[in-house]
Amino acid sequence: MFLFQQYFVDPFTVIIHFFAELFNDNYGLAIILVTLLIRLALMPLMLKQYKTQMTMKEKMEVLKPEMEAIQQRLKTEEDPKKKQEIQMEMMGLYKKHGINPLNMGCLPILIQMPILSGLYFAIRNSHEIATHQFLWFSLGQPDIIITILAGVIYYFQFKVSQVNIPEQQREQMKFMGLLSPLMIVIFSFNAPAALPLYWVVGGLFLTIQTMISQKIYKSKQANISTNEN
Repeated sequence: MFLFQQYFVDPFTVIIHFFAELFNDNYGLAIILVTLLIRLALMPLMLKQYKTQMTMKEKMEVLKPEMEAIQQRLKTEEDPKKKQEIQMEMMGLYKKHGINPLNMGCLPILIQMPILSGLYFAIRNSHEIATHQFLWFSLGQPDIIITILAGVIYYFQFKVSQVNIPEQQREQMKFMGLLSPLMIVIFSFNAPAALPLYWVVGGLFLTIQTMISQKIYKSKQANISTNEN
């Protein structure tokens, strides 16, 4: 606990107070700036994730005929043992083409957990941050409007991120598309409003970053295809 306080909570407290002083003690703007800096630091990981998604989409297109044949057999097969064998055959096909259907790019999410926890306790432990009024809400008190806004933005971000995902994987990820925004709303419901503010700013940044990245990788892929032809 001491190490977490020293390496996550205290640095966030210092950084937020530092930026707040630059904005005439506006802690809301300070949190927005800190959020943008965190997102910029995570950008290389996110770009790598987009590249992986594009590569997976290309591989899924290649094995699509084989996959559809296996899925058709799976639908018509009634013997549980044979169904299991067909499912193993499907996993073997994934392995053959170097595809991990569960590859969701969890690393950026895992990295955010100590960041969110550090931000949470930095707000709770700072009287100045917890009592600061920003826009229509207090940073230290729960606010239903900013909480719902965070959930809506992250659902929209999820939908945007699905553009370059193969259809089959998109179906597998539908549950996550609802679960992730729902968890953000539940987690933020009784939390200081500064946390959903972090989600709102981070979600907007991530949505724009996703659209730009998709356009860049789509253009690169089109150029590669043109050169190959």
